[in-house]
Amino acid sequence: MHRSEFFELLWKQYTKVTPQAQKIQSLLQTRGDIVRNDHVAFRTFNIDGYDLQAITPLFESLGYQVFDSYQFPDKYLRALAFVVPDDPTAPKVFFSELLCEAFDAEIQSIIQDLTSPLDDSLSLHDLLGSYPFKTPTLQQYSMLADASEYAGWLSTMGYQANHFTVNINALTTLHSIDDVIHLLEDHHYPLNAVGGIKKGLPEDLLVQASTLADSVGFTFADGQQQAVPSCFYEFAHRFADRSGELFQGFVPTNANAIFESTDRR
Repeated sequence: MHRSEFFELLWKQYTKVTPQAQKIQSLLQTRGDIVRNDHVAFRTFNIDGYDLQAITPLFESLGYQVFDSYQFPDKYLRALAFVVPDDPTAPKVFFSELLCEAFDAEIQSIIQDLTSPLDDSLSLHDLLGSYPFKTPTLQQYSMLADASEYAGWLSTMGYQANHFTVNINALTTLHSIDDVIHLLEDHHYPLNAVGGIKKGLPEDLLVQASTLADSVGFTFADGQQQAVPSCFYEFAHRFADRSGELFQGFVPTNANAIFESTDRR
Protein backbone atom coordinates (compact mmCIF):
# COMPACT_ATOMS: atom_id res chain seq x y z
CA MET A 1 0.00 0.00 0.00
CA HIS A 2 1.32 3.45 -0.90
CA ARG A 3 1.65 6.02 1.88
CA SER A 4 -0.78 8.48 0.27
CA GLU A 5 -3.42 5.77 -0.14
CA PHE A 6 -3.03 4.73 3.49
CA PHE A 7 -3.65 8.24 4.80
CA GLU A 8 -6.50 8.88 2.39
CA LEU A 9 -8.32 5.75 3.59
CA LEU A 10 -7.41 6.56 7.20
CA TRP A 11 -8.93 10.06 6.97
CA LYS A 12 -12.10 8.68 5.40
CA GLN A 13 -12.61 6.22 8.27
CA TYR A 14 -11.62 8.75 10.94
CA THR A 15 -14.15 11.36 9.83
CA LYS A 16 -16.96 8.79 10.02
CA VAL A 17 -16.59 8.74 13.81
CA THR A 18 -15.18 12.28 14.12
CA PRO A 19 -17.51 14.54 12.11
CA GLN A 20 -16.12 17.62 13.86
CA ALA A 21 -12.79 17.09 12.06
CA GLN A 22 -14.35 17.33 8.60
CA LYS A 23 -16.32 20.42 9.66
CA ILE A 24 -13.24 22.14 11.11
CA GLN A 25 -11.19 21.30 8.04
CA SER A 26 -13.93 22.76 5.82
CA LEU A 27 -14.09 25.86 8.04
CA LEU A 28 -10.36 26.42 7.59
CA GLN A 29 -10.50 25.77 3.85
CA THR A 30 -13.32 28.27 3.32
CA ARG A 31 -11.03 30.87 4.90
CA GLY A 32 -8.47 30.10 2.19
CA ASP A 33 -6.21 27.82 4.20
CA ILE A 34 -4.51 24.68 2.97
CA VAL A 35 -4.87 22.13 5.76
CA ARG A 36 -1.85 19.90 6.19
CA ASN A 37 -1.60 17.03 8.64
CA ASP A 38 1.21 17.34 11.18
CA HIS A 39 0.78 13.86 12.63
CA VAL A 40 -1.65 11.06 13.28
CA ALA A 41 -1.86 8.91 16.41
CA PHE A 42 -2.80 5.32 17.20
CA ARG A 43 -3.24 3.22 20.35
CA THR A 44 -2.69 -0.44 21.18
CA PHE A 45 -2.12 -2.96 23.97
CA ASN A 46 1.42 -4.33 24.49
CA ILE A 47 0.39 -7.81 23.35
CA ASP A 48 2.68 -9.91 21.14
CA GLY A 49 1.92 -9.21 17.50
CA TYR A 50 0.05 -6.03 18.38
CA ASP A 51 2.68 -4.10 20.33
CA LEU A 52 5.10 -1.39 19.24
CA GLN A 53 7.64 -3.97 18.16
CA ALA A 54 5.10 -5.42 15.73
CA ILE A 55 3.99 -1.96 14.60
CA THR A 56 7.44 -0.77 13.55
CA PRO A 57 7.86 -2.85 10.36
CA LEU A 58 4.36 -1.87 9.21
CA PHE A 59 5.36 1.78 9.08
CA GLU A 60 8.80 0.97 7.73
CA SER A 61 6.95 -0.46 4.73
CA LEU A 62 5.53 3.04 4.17
CA GLY A 63 8.97 4.66 4.35
CA TYR A 64 8.93 5.59 8.04
CA GLN A 65 11.67 5.26 10.63
CA VAL A 66 11.50 5.48 14.43
CA PHE A 67 13.07 8.75 15.57
CA ASP A 68 12.11 9.01 19.23
CA SER A 69 10.47 7.19 22.15
CA TYR A 70 8.46 8.46 25.12
CA GLN A 71 7.31 7.23 28.53
CA PHE A 72 4.12 8.18 30.38
CA PRO A 73 4.46 6.44 33.75
CA ASP A 74 1.32 7.84 35.36
CA LYS A 75 -0.80 6.47 32.49
CA TYR A 76 1.21 3.23 32.10
CA LEU A 77 1.98 4.07 28.50
CA ARG A 78 4.95 4.26 26.22
CA ALA A 79 5.12 5.49 22.65
CA LEU A 80 7.21 5.65 19.50
CA ALA A 81 7.33 8.51 17.01
CA PHE A 82 7.92 7.84 13.30
CA VAL A 83 9.00 10.14 10.47
CA VAL A 84 9.77 9.76 6.77
CA PRO A 85 13.44 10.90 6.65
CA ASP A 86 13.42 12.03 3.02
CA ASP A 87 9.97 13.67 3.05
CA PRO A 88 9.43 16.41 5.67
CA THR A 89 5.89 16.96 4.34
CA ALA A 90 4.81 13.42 5.26
CA PRO A 91 2.72 13.36 8.45
CA LYS A 92 4.50 12.03 11.50
CA VAL A 93 3.06 9.03 13.33
CA PHE A 94 2.72 8.78 17.12
CA PHE A 95 1.95 5.23 18.26
CA SER A 96 1.40 4.42 21.93
CA GLU A 97 0.83 1.18 23.82
CA LEU A 98 -0.70 0.32 27.19
CA LEU A 99 1.52 -1.63 29.59
CA CYS A 100 -1.08 -4.21 30.62
CA GLU A 101 1.13 -5.81 33.27
CA ALA A 102 1.03 -2.57 35.28
CA PHE A 103 -2.59 -3.23 36.33
CA ASP A 104 -4.04 -5.49 38.99
CA ALA A 105 -5.08 -9.08 38.28
CA GLU A 106 -8.76 -8.21 37.73
CA ILE A 107 -8.03 -5.59 35.06
CA GLN A 108 -5.46 -7.84 33.40
CA SER A 109 -8.07 -10.61 33.31
CA ILE A 110 -10.55 -8.32 31.54
CA ILE A 111 -7.92 -7.29 28.99
CA GLN A 112 -6.98 -10.93 28.39
CA ASP A 113 -10.65 -11.83 27.90
CA LEU A 114 -11.33 -9.00 25.44
CA THR A 115 -8.15 -9.64 23.45
CA SER A 116 -8.58 -13.43 23.38
CA PRO A 117 -9.77 -13.41 19.73
CA LEU A 118 -6.49 -11.80 18.59
CA ASP A 119 -4.31 -14.08 16.52
CA ASP A 120 -1.42 -13.68 14.13
CA SER A 121 -0.48 -9.97 14.13
CA LEU A 122 -1.66 -6.48 13.26
CA SER A 123 -1.57 -5.35 9.61
CA LEU A 124 -1.67 -1.93 7.97
CA HIS A 125 -5.19 -2.70 6.78
CA ASP A 126 -6.25 -3.35 10.39
CA LEU A 127 -5.22 0.20 11.32
CA LEU A 128 -7.77 1.60 8.89
CA GLY A 129 -10.63 0.76 11.24
CA SER A 130 -10.88 -2.76 12.62
CA TYR A 131 -12.48 -4.05 15.80
CA PRO A 132 -10.83 -7.40 16.54
CA PHE A 133 -11.71 -7.60 20.24
CA LYS A 134 -14.36 -9.52 22.10
CA THR A 135 -17.08 -6.98 22.85
CA PRO A 136 -16.97 -5.95 26.52
CA THR A 137 -19.95 -5.90 28.83
CA LEU A 138 -20.82 -2.47 30.17
CA GLN A 139 -19.38 -3.52 33.54
CA GLN A 140 -16.10 -4.63 31.96
CA TYR A 141 -15.86 -1.37 30.03
CA SER A 142 -16.58 0.71 33.12
CA MET A 143 -13.98 -1.15 35.17
CA LEU A 144 -11.38 -0.78 32.42
CA ALA A 145 -12.08 2.91 31.93
CA ASP A 146 -11.98 3.55 35.68
CA ALA A 147 -8.52 1.97 35.77
CA SER A 148 -7.36 3.54 32.50
CA GLU A 149 -9.41 5.79 30.23
CA TYR A 150 -7.00 4.73 27.47
CA ALA A 151 -7.90 1.06 27.97
CA GLY A 152 -11.61 1.85 28.03
CA TRP A 153 -11.32 3.77 24.76
CA LEU A 154 -9.35 1.01 23.05
CA SER A 155 -11.83 -1.65 24.20
CA THR A 156 -14.67 0.05 22.29
CA MET A 157 -12.94 1.83 19.40
CA GLY A 158 -10.39 -0.80 18.33
CA TYR A 159 -7.76 0.09 15.75
CA GLN A 160 -8.13 3.40 13.95
CA ALA A 161 -6.62 6.87 13.95
CA ASN A 162 -7.13 8.33 17.40
CA HIS A 163 -6.59 11.82 16.02
CA PHE A 164 -5.30 13.80 13.06
CA THR A 165 -3.48 17.09 13.65
CA VAL A 166 -3.66 20.41 11.82
CA ASN A 167 -0.22 21.84 11.04
CA ILE A 168 -0.62 25.46 12.16
CA ASN A 169 2.69 26.43 10.51
CA ALA A 170 1.11 25.72 7.12
CA LEU A 171 -1.95 27.94 7.68
CA THR A 172 -2.04 31.36 6.05
CA THR A 173 -5.00 33.10 7.71
CA LEU A 174 -4.21 32.01 11.27
CA HIS A 175 -0.74 32.55 12.67
CA SER A 176 -0.70 31.11 16.18
CA ILE A 177 -2.33 28.58 18.47
CA ASP A 178 -4.24 31.48 20.04
CA ASP A 179 -5.76 32.38 16.66
CA VAL A 180 -6.86 28.77 16.20
CA ILE A 181 -8.32 28.52 19.71
CA HIS A 182 -10.30 31.75 19.24
CA LEU A 183 -11.73 30.46 15.96
CA LEU A 184 -12.73 27.13 17.51
CA GLU A 185 -14.31 28.82 20.51
CA ASP A 186 -16.19 31.23 18.24
CA HIS A 187 -17.69 28.18 16.52
CA HIS A 188 -18.47 26.47 19.85
CA TYR A 189 -16.12 23.49 19.58
CA PRO A 190 -15.41 22.10 23.09
CA LEU A 191 -11.69 22.02 23.83
CA ASN A 192 -9.55 19.89 26.12
CA ALA A 193 -8.71 22.12 29.10
CA VAL A 194 -6.50 19.61 30.98
CA GLY A 195 -3.33 21.50 31.84
CA GLY A 196 -4.80 24.54 30.10
CA ILE A 197 -6.40 24.80 26.68
CA LYS A 198 -3.03 25.80 25.24
CA LYS A 199 -0.47 23.10 25.98
CA GLY A 200 3.21 23.95 25.89
CA LEU A 201 5.23 27.11 25.35
CA PRO A 202 7.26 28.38 22.37
CA GLU A 203 10.44 27.59 24.30
CA ASP A 204 9.28 23.95 24.35
CA LEU A 205 9.35 24.25 20.53
CA LEU A 206 5.83 22.78 20.30
CA VAL A 207 2.50 24.31 21.34
CA GLN A 208 -0.69 22.27 20.98
CA ALA A 209 -4.42 22.28 21.57
CA SER A 210 -7.13 19.71 20.93
CA THR A 211 -10.87 19.36 20.82
CA LEU A 212 -12.74 16.97 23.05
CA ALA A 213 -13.62 13.71 21.34
CA ASP A 214 -16.85 13.21 19.48
CA SER A 215 -19.00 10.30 20.68
CA VAL A 216 -20.58 7.25 19.07
CA GLY A 217 -23.19 4.79 20.22
CA PHE A 218 -21.87 1.41 21.34
CA THR A 219 -23.78 -1.78 22.09
CA PHE A 220 -22.12 -3.80 24.84
CA ALA A 221 -22.07 -7.60 25.06
CA ASP A 222 -24.88 -7.57 27.61
CA GLY A 223 -27.13 -5.62 25.22
CA GLN A 224 -26.79 -2.29 27.02
CA GLN A 225 -26.21 0.73 24.82
CA GLN A 226 -24.26 3.85 25.68
CA ALA A 227 -22.43 6.69 23.97
CA VAL A 228 -18.66 6.35 24.23
CA PRO A 229 -15.87 8.78 23.24
CA SER A 230 -14.63 8.38 19.67
CA CYS A 231 -11.83 10.58 18.30
CA PHE A 232 -10.72 14.21 18.33
CA TYR A 233 -8.86 16.82 16.27
CA GLU A 234 -5.55 18.34 17.32
CA PHE A 235 -3.63 21.48 16.36
CA ALA A 236 0.15 21.85 16.52
CA HIS A 237 2.44 24.86 16.11
CA ARG A 238 6.14 24.01 15.81
CA PHE A 239 9.09 26.33 16.43
CA ALA A 240 12.70 26.33 15.24
CA ASP A 241 15.52 25.10 17.44
CA ARG A 242 18.91 26.81 17.82
CA SER A 243 20.06 25.38 14.50
CA GLY A 244 17.09 26.93 12.73
CA GLU A 245 15.38 23.61 12.10
CA LEU A 246 11.73 23.12 13.01
CA PHE A 247 11.33 20.81 15.99
CA GLN A 248 9.94 17.46 14.79
CA GLY A 249 9.45 15.63 18.08
CA PHE A 250 6.79 15.60 20.78
CA VAL A 251 6.66 17.04 24.29
CA PRO A 252 5.61 14.41 26.87
CA THR A 253 3.82 16.85 29.19
CA ASN A 254 1.72 18.09 26.26
CA ALA A 255 0.95 14.58 25.06
CA ASN A 256 0.09 13.43 28.56
CA ALA A 257 -2.71 16.01 28.70
CA ILE A 258 -3.84 15.44 25.12
CA PHE A 259 -4.45 11.74 25.85
CA GLU A 260 -7.33 12.95 28.03
CA SER A 261 -9.22 14.31 25.03
CA THR A 262 -10.93 10.91 24.85
CA ASP A 263 -11.78 10.66 28.55
CA ARG A 264 -15.41 10.12 29.48
CA ARG A 265 -17.10 13.40 30.40
